[in-house]
Amino acid sequence: MNRRIALAIFAAVSVAPSLSAQTSPFEAEIKRRTQAVLPQVVAWRRDLHQHPELGNREVRTAGIVADQLRALGLEVRTGVAKTGVVGILRGGKPGPSVALRADMDALPVTEEVDLPFKSTVRTEYNGQQVGVMHACGHDNHVAMLLGAATVLAGMKAQLPGTVTFLFQPAEEGAPAGEVGGAAIMIGQGAIDNPKVEAVFGLHVTNARVGEVGYHAGGAMASSDGLDIVIRGRQTHGAVPWGGIDPIVISAQVINALQAIVSRQTNLATAPAIITIGSLHGGVRRNIIPDSVTMSGTIRMFDGAMQQDIHQRIKRTITDIAASWGGSASVTIAMQTPVLVNDPALTARMVPTLERYARRATATVPWTPSEDFAFFGKRVPSLFVFLGVTPDSVRVEDAATNHSPRFFADESALPYGVQVLAGLAVDYLTAPRPKP
Repeated sequence: MNRRIALAIFAAVSVAPSLSAQTSPFEAEIKRRTQAVLPQVVAWRRDLHQHPELGNREVRTAGIVADQLRALGLEVRTGVAKTGVVGILRGGKPGPSVALRADMDALPVTEEVDLPFKSTVRTEYNGQQVGVMHACGHDNHVAMLLGAATVLAGMKAQLPGTVTFLFQPAEEGAPAGEVGGAAIMIGQGAIDNPKVEAVFGLHVTNARVGEVGYHAGGAMASSDGLDIVIRGRQTHGAVPWGGIDPIVISAQVINALQAIVSRQTNLATAPAIITIGSLHGGVRRNIIPDSVTMSGTIRMFDGAMQQDIHQRIKRTITDIAASWGGSASVTIAMQTPVLVNDPALTARMVPTLERYARRATATVPWTPSEDFAFFGKRVPSLFVFLGVTPDSVRVEDAATNHSPRFFADESALPYGVQVLAGLAVDYLTAPRPKP
């Protein structure tokens, strides 16, 4: 993520003023209950921030979540997708079923923000000693969803239907050799019993505090892993004609991959990105190595384009290597699908966002990926973005998610609580279409 992305997704696309005028009979109560639980939400957030845990290791976090949900009288299931927690709130009246989701895991990042509750946690990640930090803001997500659960539990008698609370592990990915995340929760029945009709989620970002951004349709990109091995023939660095240089081949491959996007893909259809993030080859300056390995990521918003670009990547790399007398192997792993906000559901819930956010704004698609996308493959879903940059800081100067300097202003927390609670209540209480 970067500053330009955050600014771009919150580029104002006007929302019809008439939507703002719509009201809900539950609005005052949701806002009152949000203010009542806010001190506890802040306390949860600070505690979780100070004690972050990596994906599939959220044992302490899950324990706090499960204890609080039980204290609210919810049905609680633990150990879902290893450390996930599912809470079920059955309303006092019959009605539909909806789910709210928060992710719990932190990142292998050493915090550089000077806070009284700064993380000093260190652990081992993929064989290395690393710092651990909620650099993507998931501590806020968990605290806000616990706050929304508290608000809704207090309104249980008025609720027509069921709310499922999904506290998901490993959104940032499981450690090497493990699986985790939304797809595993879904596979273990997290949204099947009770069967939910819609899922809502929220993510903090470095936009203005309290502002909520949304995008109907493809809102976040797919994420595919790209691994490449270029094989040449080792020789002395002073005698390059005596071998086949995989480093020069790799340089040509990197340039050619960018031309796939800029010259072979119709970007008027949807954006696409190919990024090489690592390149390794050789151990000594005067030896041309036998091979070079590269890895990267592929991002896009269109399924047909995805298949076409995958084919072009493989053909381009193997043909360039062969033209030098070398060879190449290319592995593309499809990791996360496009996150699609159901257009009808999005349009239906915009008035809710306007009621409970500081401001609700339609935005452009966002090129990072999110495994919330798997929920949208099963049922209609809506994923929105909550700004956490304080008014005293220029948005373009704020550190982005995944930065060791990422900072979430706590004045955004009540907006997140009431947005989540409001989405659930408004969905459950809306007039049902006739069969």
